[in-house]
Amino acid sequence: MRQGGAKESSTGVVCVTGCAGFIGSHLCERLLALGATVVGIDSFDDFYDPAIKRRNLNDCLGKENFHLVEGDIRELDFLEKTFRQHRPKCVIHLAARAGVRPSIENPLLYEDVNIRGTLSLLEAARRQGVVRFLFGSSSSVYGSSETIPFSEAGSSPEPISPYGATKLAGEALCGAYHRLYGIDMVCLRFFTVYGPRQRPEMAIHKFTRLLWEGKPIPRFGDGSTSRDYTYVNDIIDGLVAGLKRPAGFQIINLGNSRPISLAALIDLIGKSLGRPVRLEPQPEQPGDAKRTHADIVKAGKMLGYEPQVTLEDGIAAFIKWFRRQREP
Repeated sequence: MRQGGAKESSTGVVCVTGCAGFIGSHLCERLLALGATVVGIDSFDDFYDPAIKRRNLNDCLGKENFHLVEGDIRELDFLEKTFRQHRPKCVIHLAARAGVRPSIENPLLYEDVNIRGTLSLLEAARRQGVVRFLFGSSSSVYGSSETIPFSEAGSSPEPISPYGATKLAGEALCGAYHRLYGIDMVCLRFFTVYGPRQRPEMAIHKFTRLLWEGKPIPRFGDGSTSRDYTYVNDIIDGLVAGLKRPAGFQIINLGNSRPISLAALIDLIGKSLGRPVRLEPQPEQPGDAKRTHADIVKAGKMLGYEPQVTLEDGIAAFIKWFRRQREP
């Protein structure tokens, strides 16, 4: 990789935080393919094996228009130095401490990384002339909302975990920085993203691994809870569209709008993998929403967003990737 200031391409310089993560690495690959110069920031923390994150970047490292910068988004001096060197005009902020249940166990860490880190990044963006800021939010902000499907205007955010609360706080900070400084802000609420490179502790990856190893799947509750699973390529489509439109301050759902119950998901994974399913019943977990269901009308109107990948096809693609990682 080159050192020194980043040279703008036809699509400009884009900074992606959390670049080595599941979504971030897919996004970097797409942006590079589109001709952007990408400045990737990642701390390679130990939430899961940092070696996995480094492998996620294999197709980016070595490309002339990709610049990896290792550091912590809570450190304002580090961020300002990076922005001065590379001069991004757009920031896509995906770095976060993730996960509902771990946030209940360690809420102060989640507050520090997700709120202080976001505020430090916004301040660096303001000081260094960033004109567009995309914030990776989460369906967890809706929490226990009873208005289904979840819509940006019609469903009140009611987070039931520290993680969800930190994402809602991040949205509020983005709104404040738009109103104070005129930076275009787009907060994208992701609904349970899955696909190749999904984090190891997330449900689809975890269930697939357990079935592969012949182990029982822990099923929390009676299996009736449901999630709106969204394939990673569809999320990337929404993120890329958000780089160019809309203007102002917007909050937009990115989901599939076709929720599936936990019981049906487990059955689908078992059939796709060709392995028998054994269940290990567990009590419901605090912080887990009973359902998620995205209203994506606004995303369609403002971003031209239309998810392309069905859950059946997405699970098949994930399992194909999983097998490649496991089979000689």
